[in-house]
Amino acid sequence: MYHTLHIPVLGLGYSIDTPLKVARYGISSVVSIVDDQLAERMRKYHSELNGIRYVPISSKEEDSRAKRITAYLDLMDQLVAAQMDKMKQMDFSEINDLNTYFEFLPDDNPAKKKYRKMVKTNNISAREKLQRELKQVLSPGNIDVNIMSKVDKVNYFDGEALSAEYTDALSALRGFVRSKLNSSLVISAGMNPRLFNYMETFSCFHPDTNGHFQKKIILKVSDFRSAQVQAKVLAKKGLWVTEFRIESGLNCGGHAFATEGHLIGPILQQFKDNKDHLYAELYQLYIQALVKKNLDQNITRLPQQRITVQGGVGNSDEHRFLLNEYLLDAVGWGSPFLLVPEATNVDDHTLNALSTANEDDFYISNASPLGVPFNNFRKCTAEQLRLERIGKGKPGSPCTKKYLCNNTEFTEQPICTASRQYQKLKIARINASDISESEKLNQINKVTEKVCLCEGLCASAYLKADIVKPKESKAVSICPGPNIAYFKGIYSLKQMVDHIYGRCNLLKGVSRPNLFIKELELYISYLKQQCNNLQEDLKQQKYLFSFYNQLMEGIRYYQEMAKRDQGKSALWDSMQLDRLNQSISSLRIISSLFSFA
Repeated sequence: MYHTLHIPVLGLGYSIDTPLKVARYGISSVVSIVDDQLAERMRKYHSELNGIRYVPISSKEEDSRAKRITAYLDLMDQLVAAQMDKMKQMDFSEINDLNTYFEFLPDDNPAKKKYRKMVKTNNISAREKLQRELKQVLSPGNIDVNIMSKVDKVNYFDGEALSAEYTDALSALRGFVRSKLNSSLVISAGMNPRLFNYMETFSCFHPDTNGHFQKKIILKVSDFRSAQVQAKVLAKKGLWVTEFRIESGLNCGGHAFATEGHLIGPILQQFKDNKDHLYAELYQLYIQALVKKNLDQNITRLPQQRITVQGGVGNSDEHRFLLNEYLLDAVGWGSPFLLVPEATNVDDHTLNALSTANEDDFYISNASPLGVPFNNFRKCTAEQLRLERIGKGKPGSPCTKKYLCNNTEFTEQPICTASRQYQKLKIARINASDISESEKLNQINKVTEKVCLCEGLCASAYLKADIVKPKESKAVSICPGPNIAYFKGIYSLKQMVDHIYGRCNLLKGVSRPNLFIKELELYISYLKQQCNNLQEDLKQQKYLFSFYNQLMEGIRYYQEMAKRDQGKSALWDSMQLDRLNQSISSLRIISSLFSFA
């Protein structure tokens, strides 16, 4: 791993082909494999773009979902390999991807230092020797894939439920397993016992005698306890977690999984302090599982578990601080790359709206049919379409893909809460209920807030590739983290990479809270909202009391951090300290109103 950055999964379509754009520069990225229809259409697009024969895989074929995912992942693997082969034939004397590969690397990377030495040397033989050595270290970034474990609906054929191996998550897993990729599966959104049990059956997740894995496992988690619990379950099944990818609960894009008030700083500290103990505990469980399965191949060693973080990082100072303070292996940069057309799929209209947006345009909503808080953008066209449909008396969306069908309130087979079918039935029930008109309106607004993410999170990719079908919706949903509000422009890939590594500053003159303060402020807003909605529920009251106490502990942690760091970096300047003090005042007000003290 040469880079200390990676690009996390971005919705469904925004990073669906990001590896084809950044892997040749050694940058790893993550592709969603939730939507096999999207994968199939992008396979057709990139096959034709590269003069490769495209053979369609019909949705009517047996196991078509897994086959489509395998075919698309194999195509990306093939195309990235071809890019790397082409780079090895390039000449360092020209302006090309070969030079760009090394120019993008962090300045303290050994390969970068050797490249600079090569550029400066006037000795022809020494220069040629260095060039040969540099070409030997060329290595593409990973094409990692993401499965959101909760997106795992049962599928039907002729009205009959198919067996468990054909559920969405398991089919997607099978598609990855059968691919030629030597990369990682990123599991997000918590534990899915059915998925974990199925993973246990595949030998590609087992190491060879040198501890090398063909397919690796990354757990995306929001706190230490979640990481520990899930990793232990997997270890007992003979499955080794090679990386814990820690994501901020609220200061991130996509779905927001609020922790119980645990802030990212103390969470990272817990990982740092307990990393070796966690490794030893998991290693023991893992080896015991291999012995039981007769898979003990005298493994001499296993790789140390990588620890990475993502969510709300905005400048090179924060990037370096996270790496050095918590001994992390890499930092994920997601939402800012939505402003980099070379890396992601954002249509022109949405791109321009994002680049000129302000903080108030980004908010945590209840728009997701999964019932999980969802980062939303007020200016996205899907939100405009939602409001237009409500105005016409036809709320909800046609449900064609059905990936988020999880409600059986009115039907035997699950339907989506964003669908027109569900919203019509639900609104009729609300209107027939014996409650006040104001309460009816309140409940109806909650119903109609749900939007179709299956279509909306793919639309931008189709628009950018100009492959939108006739009569297909062009309404775009996008779910950036709030940090994107501070970036006011459309950037080249070089600009963004240089910004991350401190070679330029895209936020020069911009006043923003650091990632710790921003997350704290988001959590305080979340706590206040939850308190305002509080009913006579003792369990909820205890939860919010615990939430408040965790925030106060986090603040004390940041106060100590600020004392240690003051004068050493710009991370804790007077503006950040003022916002930290304002946060304390806000929490005290909440405490007095809801008797937390």
